[in-house]
Amino acid sequence: MKILLIGEYSRLHNSLKEGLQILGHHVIIIADGDHFKKFDVDFSIRPAFFSDNLLTRKLAGFCYKVFKIDLIKLERAYRFYSFLPQLKNFDAVQLINSDAIETYPIFSKYLLKKIFSQNKKKILLVCGDETPIIDFLLRDELQYSILTPFLNNPNLKKEFQFPLKYTQKNYRSLFEFVLKNTSAIITSDLDYKIPMERTGFQTTLIPNPVNVEKTLFEPLEISEKIILFLGINTGSCIKKGTIYFENALEIISKKYPEQVEIIITRNIPYSTYINIYNKAHILLDQVYGFDQGYNALEAMAKGKVVFTGAEAEFTEYYNLTERVAVNALPDVEYLVSEISFLIENPQEIIKIGKQAKAFIDKEHNYIKIAQKYLDIWNKN
Repeated sequence: MKILLIGEYSRLHNSLKEGLQILGHHVIIIADGDHFKKFDVDFSIRPAFFSDNLLTRKLAGFCYKVFKIDLIKLERAYRFYSFLPQLKNFDAVQLINSDAIETYPIFSKYLLKKIFSQNKKKILLVCGDETPIIDFLLRDELQYSILTPFLNNPNLKKEFQFPLKYTQKNYRSLFEFVLKNTSAIITSDLDYKIPMERTGFQTTLIPNPVNVEKTLFEPLEISEKIILFLGINTGSCIKKGTIYFENALEIISKKYPEQVEIIITRNIPYSTYINIYNKAHILLDQVYGFDQGYNALEAMAKGKVVFTGAEAEFTEYYNLTERVAVNALPDVEYLVSEISFLIENPQEIIKIGKQAKAFIDKEHNYIKIAQKYLDIWNKN
């Protein structure tokens, strides 16, 4: 098959591409690389003109401040448009999100209409913020979610402008347009499957693909200090509950000054990020989740102990009897207790790391997952 993947936020589409290529398919990714993360893409719509040059960056800022015109969004649309002649005759097209092009909805509709008309099967992947997801989370029916900080404090609206944009009329209309023109919806984990199904949508959950050959497993050894790693993305740290990890680490650093090393990074490219956390024993991912996102899964594949979403719904769905991750909660005292237990019982770190690796091999192998995507595309 000839496959077009539109958008990339977490390396999900890159791992899927690698699995599909192993199975003999031709795959193209078009995306902007997700800002500072700089994920690999085949056709880049990164708004380099208005991002890389100080003068043009100031011009873009001025235009937005005075005229409310986002030149960066317009540049993405222009770059995508320039690739349209090369985006024809694909057997399957998958959008990572209804806003996969990350431009104004009116231009997204125009560009996607072209894409839909000149290709065959069209699929929507829900692996992040989306209109039905945000609609459901605003109802506050779960014990917590990425919107919990906003629901507890509406003054944080500015910090939540990205997820909340999906409730606006133009983004809602874009989602409905994409929904009308796609034949199936795939969700990547329970954090998206649960809201989609509770708002009446039929979805197929296909776990995130993890390239287990690139994320090489190295059995953890604890000879000196236990290394804890926290990678902060300032654009999403509030909705991930990063503050709970920061506060817990402050306590841990004072409680175990001779036994731990703490590494904290901010907004670094993906390639740099993974190299820094390779030496860590424990990775702190996110608090407000029921299931693991891509970042957590890659760390688990390397045998790290990850504090992330691992709620009862997750363990029940995968029929787990052993701990493969530490369920992170918005509770500093709880986090300190769990981290302290691991520091005082290092054999548990090694044990959970091995169990995490085995879980990834069984449920997230990128070649097996690629075949599951093919099955859905062929069926629809």
